[in-house]
Amino acid sequence: MNNDNKKENYEHNKPAGVFADKAYEATPNTTNSTLKSAVTQSVETQDNQPLSTEPLTTTTSMTRKTIASGEPLKLAVVGHTNTGKTSILRTLLRDVYFGEVKNEAATTRHVEQAKLTDSQTGEVLVVLYDTPGLEDASGLMDWLEDNTASRRDGIERLQQFLAADIAQGGDALNINSNEDYSQEAKVIRQLLASDMAIYVVDAREPVLGKYKDELAILSWAAIPVMPVFNFTDAQDANIDEWQTMLARRNLHISTRFDSVAFEFADEMRLWQNLATMLTHSEMLEQLMARRTEDWAQLNDEANIIIADFLINVAAFVREISEDDDPMPVLQQMQEAVRQSERAMQNNLLNLYKFYDNDVAATPLELKAYQQDPFDPELLKSYGIRTTSGAAAGALLGLGIDAAALGTTLGLGAAIGGIAGGLLSNTSSIADRITGVKRLYIDPATLTLLATRAIDLLTALRHRGHAATDATQLLYKGEKSSIEQSLDDESTTVTPWPTHKLPSELKKARGKPQWSSLSSGKSEQAQLLRADMAWSLASKLQSYKPE
Repeated sequence: MNNDNKKENYEHNKPAGVFADKAYEATPNTTNSTLKSAVTQSVETQDNQPLSTEPLTTTTSMTRKTIASGEPLKLAVVGHTNTGKTSILRTLLRDVYFGEVKNEAATTRHVEQAKLTDSQTGEVLVVLYDTPGLEDASGLMDWLEDNTASRRDGIERLQQFLAADIAQGGDALNINSNEDYSQEAKVIRQLLASDMAIYVVDAREPVLGKYKDELAILSWAAIPVMPVFNFTDAQDANIDEWQTMLARRNLHISTRFDSVAFEFADEMRLWQNLATMLTHSEMLEQLMARRTEDWAQLNDEANIIIADFLINVAAFVREISEDDDPMPVLQQMQEAVRQSERAMQNNLLNLYKFYDNDVAATPLELKAYQQDPFDPELLKSYGIRTTSGAAAGALLGLGIDAAALGTTLGLGAAIGGIAGGLLSNTSSIADRITGVKRLYIDPATLTLLATRAIDLLTALRHRGHAATDATQLLYKGEKSSIEQSLDDESTTVTPWPTHKLPSELKKARGKPQWSSLSSGKSEQAQLLRADMAWSLASKLQSYKPE
């Protein structure tokens, strides 16, 4: 798709937001920290609904209907406590606020609902149900064996359990009873009301008897169940052992979906595998098509954000008299660029729904994204070499003529104290006559800013929304540019050689009106550089290390 078509599609057909199942719908005067999930609601009332007194052979109101063509899929997410069920939902929903994630058992205490919708039409395609963890499936299996007839089918046996006092919890339990299976009852009620289920497995866990009992109980619900392996990126994963056990229980279709080290291909494989288990899979096929389009659109938007930022900085210029002390101006320019980079980074975080909050750590909390772009050591760590004697991260006066330095020692010394040298360029005749000198951001700093922005985008596209530790792997099997450069100093990690800036950035040098940092006119400057931003964004696509 050429740039004009992409731009037209972006301007005129942009969805209400990428992933309409997204967790947030921004409202005026609402901050990110107070945003609530627009797709999440508690269904605790369903857990506490009155039980039917009809014979067990009669289908109750909570029993699902077979999914028909055109109906949204009701998908229950089940599994043992602390296997990452809520974490997987957070990543699927791109929602760091969904549910509660803690490194302890039984965090989810009731069923929560979320919807995946078509981002173009708003049609609900999949309804997801986050269920409490199965805490004591072995004890429940013993009760079922002792109190239900083996000649009944699985659904009847489960319904008999749901009618028993031990499934009610609270005051319904006998005062001398130690059996409380109310949490398991919530899971089973939702299971019987769903079209299919995914059984979340912590791939780091060994295969134990309690997990076998869980799968036996789930099988009695008579709906398709697909195991999903979470935390697959861990070195101590036991996937082979799990697959052997699952095969013995006729569960031959499984998938991997790491809620921390995210891969979009893994998500698509999850939906594809689920679709093979359904008679009517139209909704899942529609979901896959739309989310693939949205994922590509998201990448286009992100590269435009980066390109717009780089052109804005490249066009940034300040003029001073040859007799003026450049130090205050240089410091002001540096601070303006720092703030502009932070705004660009926040735009990327918001685009991928990694809001600054206390729920989940974002890649910006990592040291590599906190360092000052004008720190000389940072440029060295990225392996970026400067030209004409300029030091790392310097601001250079590109309009200063090398021949004039002999008569402008004060200016040269002042800038040299920060930059370590000047880039040799010839100023215009008009500048020479008037004594005006222009200061720009040097190519090395622009290259660093581009490299770091592309690196951040890659991290965001490979990071699950369940990541709660800033030290967790940013993305599977990849290293950041700075890590690569530290491993191998000869490795070229920048999107372009420092001395060969893209034509769009070179052109921006002569267009100070393109920069809001220069003019202070943000909207007008953005419109002026829009075409160049689209052009540069297309080039950035080929630089991303995915």
